[in-house]
Amino acid sequence: MSETDEKRIAPRHRVLKQGRLAFDGGGAVDCMVRNMSNTGARVEVVNPVGLPGAFTLVIPSDKFTRRCHAVWSHDKRIGVAFD
Repeated sequence: MSETDEKRIAPRHRVLKQGRLAFDGGGAVDCMVRNMSNTGARVEVVNPVGLPGAFTLVIPSDKFTRRCHAVWSHDKRIGVAFD
């Protein structure tokens, strides 16, 4: 599903926050959170190859931690829905 085809439940707000995608069993990659809502977010990563379908989004500056899963991806952008 492309970003433009996505049917959002809640409106997203533009943000620019440093984050991290943490994986079960260890490991993580840095990301930039570009927009966010109560139900999901759009993040950008340097290299999306090999990312699992589910992970934890961590935004240290906000003390935010939420389990989520990927619902779409395009190049380095990933749309995630919070579990």
